[in-house]
Amino acid sequence: MKGFFFFFTTSALAILALLPVVAIGAGLKVGFYNKSCPSAESLVQQAVAAAFKNNSGIAAGLIRLHFHDCFVRGCDGSVLIDTTSNNTAEKDAPPNNPSLRGFEVIDAAKKAIEARCPKVVSCADILAFAARDAVALSGNNLTYKVPAGRRDGRISRDTDASNNLPSPLSNATELVGNFTVKNLTAEDMVVLSGAHTVGRSHCSSFTNRLYGFSNASDVDPTISSAYAFLLRGICPSNSSQFFPNTTTEMDLMTPAVLDNKYYLGLANNLGLFTSDQALLTNATLKKSVDEFVKSENRWRSKFAKAMVKMGNIEVLTGTQGEIRLNCRVINSGSSSAGIELQMATGSGGDDSAEEFTDIATN
Repeated sequence: MKGFFFFFTTSALAILALLPVVAIGAGLKVGFYNKSCPSAESLVQQAVAAAFKNNSGIAAGLIRLHFHDCFVRGCDGSVLIDTTSNNTAEKDAPPNNPSLRGFEVIDAAKKAIEARCPKVVSCADILAFAARDAVALSGNNLTYKVPAGRRDGRISRDTDASNNLPSPLSNATELVGNFTVKNLTAEDMVVLSGAHTVGRSHCSSFTNRLYGFSNASDVDPTISSAYAFLLRGICPSNSSQFFPNTTTEMDLMTPAVLDNKYYLGLANNLGLFTSDQALLTNATLKKSVDEFVKSENRWRSKFAKAMVKMGNIEVLTGTQGEIRLNCRVINSGSSSAGIELQMATGSGGDDSAEEFTDIATN
């Protein structure tokens, strides 16, 4: 409940401790489906666990999928919507295609939930739960409670993704700006960047540091020379053209574990992206990096809080949006990807005739 301070008597606190559902800002609640669909979170957990057992890399994919959803029009499940004949959806924007993955896990969870509790649980909430479960599986049981009650958006446009998602080429000022407009702090940005300790990246996201970096140096001098040599072997010159599907792990030390090794790598010039290296170019950001190098527990605690905060970014609640029956398609009767609705309301920023409210790797 950011921005407010509540003072309780000891007895009041004792009473609150007994309440099964805890209110968390933005109209969301922990335990939102306790009565309407009590098995919702466990069904999502089962779907994620099954996918993780088959491929542990799916954890990074689900965390990134949630981040890319929340940074574009808010945490409204719009990243899950498929492209149609008259609209290119978020998932097919250059920052998302072909790198986003995990859609089939959300589909599996949604199918199981619809069989148990039809028309109750939103795709946006399923994605938030799935990201939480992915964090727990890859982060040595790093857990947190997810406030729920999100509604699904009806608009998904590739241009929105291109205009809102932080770029791997961003500098420190640009990164802080990207997060500030989403009501996230500079420290939140450094904390959430730690998710780069799991997952893989396509060559096109970092070859700018390996070839033709500047007139003075072909390779970015801030990257370890040994690391640059390794990456150049994986991603030959012009790899984005000739090897579009080539990927590499983003963390050399513990690529399948969500831990603080990302920050240790940064301190040793092993950051993969320009945006990773940027965290060392600003004194305030570097202070946070140094803090997390020294204490993994501090990072774990702050990462859990930052994930909850990110999951609250400009959500749809109440009667806004809809509960999508198929996470890939807006419900029958809704405007296709929001195009007709925008024409009717005269606003490209509204999700419905009602007020629309918007709102963190690879």
